[in-house]
Amino acid sequence: MEVETEQGETGKSVMCVLTDPEGITLGGTMFLPQNVGPIQLQQIVNTLLKNEEKLPYAFYISNQELLVPLGNYLEKNKVSMEKTLSIVYQPQAVFRIRPVNRCSATIAGHTEAVLSVAFSPDGRRLASGSGDTTVRLWDLNTQTPMFTCTGHKNWVLCIAWSPDGKHLVSGSKSGELQCWDPQTGKPAGNPLIGHKKWITGISWEPVHLNAPCRRFVSASKDGDARIWDISLKKCVICLSGHTLAVTCVKWGGDGVIYTGSQDCTIKVWETSQGKLIRELKGHGHWVNSLALSTEYVLRTGAFDHTGKQYSSPEEMKKVALERYNKMKGNAPERLVSGSDDFTMFLWEPAVSKHHKVRMTGHQQLVNHVYFSPDGQWVASASFDKSVKLWNGTTGEFVAAFRGHVGPVYQISWSADSRLLLSGSKDSTLKVWDIRTKKLKQDLPGHADEVFAVDWSPDGEKVASGGKDRVLKLWMG
Repeated sequence: MEVETEQGETGKSVMCVLTDPEGITLGGTMFLPQNVGPIQLQQIVNTLLKNEEKLPYAFYISNQELLVPLGNYLEKNKVSMEKTLSIVYQPQAVFRIRPVNRCSATIAGHTEAVLSVAFSPDGRRLASGSGDTTVRLWDLNTQTPMFTCTGHKNWVLCIAWSPDGKHLVSGSKSGELQCWDPQTGKPAGNPLIGHKKWITGISWEPVHLNAPCRRFVSASKDGDARIWDISLKKCVICLSGHTLAVTCVKWGGDGVIYTGSQDCTIKVWETSQGKLIRELKGHGHWVNSLALSTEYVLRTGAFDHTGKQYSSPEEMKKVALERYNKMKGNAPERLVSGSDDFTMFLWEPAVSKHHKVRMTGHQQLVNHVYFSPDGQWVASASFDKSVKLWNGTTGEFVAAFRGHVGPVYQISWSADSRLLLSGSKDSTLKVWDIRTKKLKQDLPGHADEVFAVDWSPDGEKVASGGKDRVLKLWMG
């Protein structure tokens, strides 16, 4: 009798609803045959969206990727045929990034620990900041030092490229900032003085709002954030209001600035006069890290994986705006904060001052949070030695990556959002596969703690630096 009912069931259709990551339905309720799998669903989505060029999609049911036909999924997960199955479709990158698997160069030069590494927006150049008070620019073709930028009097704690690639700014433990010309390695003007304590973060105004890039914001241990104009060579606005150190800062795509502080709050500022717009409260301890869902397009501006270069600021601004709008879609820009209270919050600051979701699971402080380039995922690095993966829209926990045997300091994404890189106190880098939720590549080689990692926006290379003073380049 049991066999008969099973045979009778196979002809039944599955009642499905397709939604985008924001929960907006595509095409109403559908009755699909049980043998429909990801390939057929791709065709359906492309048809319903009237895509001229067929795009790749991945499909998720309850945060788990659908890799088998619907019938098999229902059977395996014991889901009733009577229920409507909600399937979320996620656009995937049309290009693929190869996993890095070998160290292609170990470059000596810095005489103290490497504290920060950053690729230029087009991925063609690399900068590093060190405890030896210098910033170095590296030639990626020859994998040798190009310029040593001297002028800081103390450790270089952070560096940031302008999204048009024309400027590099560094901030030191003494509190001064210096703008550099990456073409020559020379300082562009005198040091920018104003902060009374060390610099904790730097973020540039997005190029789709202003081209060429002129303004950036710095955060400091002194409790202030300051907006600087590099053509005026001075601080134009001081954002005062935090009662303790400002630990992180992001200049959002909508033109507002977000600051996170040891006073447990996140403040949202407008940038024409420096007025406080909103205060985001909820954390019970220091805010350590902020991430924006649009961060990748803000960082890269008009540059993408094709390597196209631009002749004018106007053209750059136009392309950057198109990329920003396409990435953001109709949804508000999302913000994630990570804290010493072991938790994270997901916010939509343009919509509400209240958090959307509280994200719990880490057993130690959260050191670094980072959205994937497509905004689909949030990754978090913690002193509990794990990296965790979360849904970037809903904030739901997806997976934990375990393998590091020391605190995880920094993470970085591949441009196609399929791979995640982490650097740890345990001296290794690790590459994690988002699809399988497993370790893809273990990259030992550093002799000591790895403080800084970055994956180039063109996807070709990874750079890392740390206590052993060398810069390592890794390739696929």
